[in-house]
Amino acid sequence: MKTSLRHLYLLLLAILASTLLWACSRNVDNNSTSLNHPTEDCRVVQHQMGETCIPRNPQRVATLWMSTFSSALALGIKPIANIWIPGQPLPGYLRDKTDEVEFVGSLGEPNLEKILRLKPDLILSNSRMQNMYDQLTYIAPTVVLEYYDPPPWQKHLKDVAKVLDKEQESSQLIKDYWRKVEQVKQAMNDCCRNIQVSVVRFYPGHGLSLYGNESPVGKVIRDIGLKRPPSQDGDFEGLGNLSLEQLPEIDGDVLFLVALKGESTQKTLETLQRHPLWQNLKAVQQHRVYFVDFSHWYAFDVLAMNAVLDDLEKYLINTP
Repeated sequence: MKTSLRHLYLLLLAILASTLLWACSRNVDNNSTSLNHPTEDCRVVQHQMGETCIPRNPQRVATLWMSTFSSALALGIKPIANIWIPGQPLPGYLRDKTDEVEFVGSLGEPNLEKILRLKPDLILSNSRMQNMYDQLTYIAPTVVLEYYDPPPWQKHLKDVAKVLDKEQESSQLIKDYWRKVEQVKQAMNDCCRNIQVSVVRFYPGHGLSLYGNESPVGKVIRDIGLKRPPSQDGDFEGLGNLSLEQLPEIDGDVLFLVALKGESTQKTLETLQRHPLWQNLKAVQQHRVYFVDFSHWYAFDVLAMNAVLDDLEKYLINTP
């Protein structure tokens, strides 16, 4: 009887040991088949979904937000993949920087299969896509950055820099931005210190939208010390769907019209320009309406903000 119990005990131990060995080997297999998950030489970063051990020197970074993509570029890292609106032209200020970058769907619907085929070693996502986090982690270590609304470009740049271990580069980019702000401010002393600058987004089918002080562009204008019309001088990001009867609210000494280029934009704009209230605007009568590129005036990253500063210098200082 004792012998049979001893045999049974040994049999149970053998079965338990076999089960544990199988589970461990299964775990190792799973880790090895999850593409590019680091097993050593990684560092732990905290993010919106917890913590993740990421490669110390990632070589194949996939970004899932245009501002994250732009921030990575500014920090000296060119992602292998990014999302973008299908059918829309790439932002002009980035067009010469996207060679060999694969576009993997839109913000709402990234193409997971395409991302998988690209074999990234790090994915930078954001909290709007946290429902996809588990799927993304099967592809590569994934860091979920905070989604901001309204978006502070300096904070996002610092967030990206912290993940990519580029905090020194981030600090230098911000210093360079403020140096450029001071240069523009000094150049404006003689010509346009007291003018009111109106910024309006013009999008066919969506009407006119005002940009407030809390929009990224509004903050740039505030940084260089320019005034805003009363309708835009508030702590808000934007106000949309203005009617034609509200056209006087967009007036200023200078009017920047933020628009996408295209046939529908041009046709809608021509209709707008024939309206008597448009023709009565001070900026129109003084020929100080400037059409600027939607792609960087609507963005929020350090490259876009520098492009906005270039436009402000071009139209406010260098344009007769």
